[in-house]
Amino acid sequence: MFICTKCKSVDKFELMFSPDYQGARNFEQKYNTQNELEISVDGYTFIPDLAFMNEHAVCKHCGQIYIWDYSGR
Repeated sequence: MFICTKCKSVDKFELMFSPDYQGARNFEQKYNTQNELEISVDGYTFIPDLAFMNEHAVCKHCGQIYIWDYSGR
């Protein structure tokens, strides 16, 4: 998981979809055998990392971008 360095909220990926996303929104998350979070969206599976978060994720609580750091699980 990741923490917003501005408001300190932890992102658990509940609100990942952009309002203009046109896919089916089939979302799943799980931990793989290496204890890494895997996210699947409409059949595309990836492991989010800090670079992904800081390039694509907006904090759902304070609206800030480019502010993520790793949080303990």
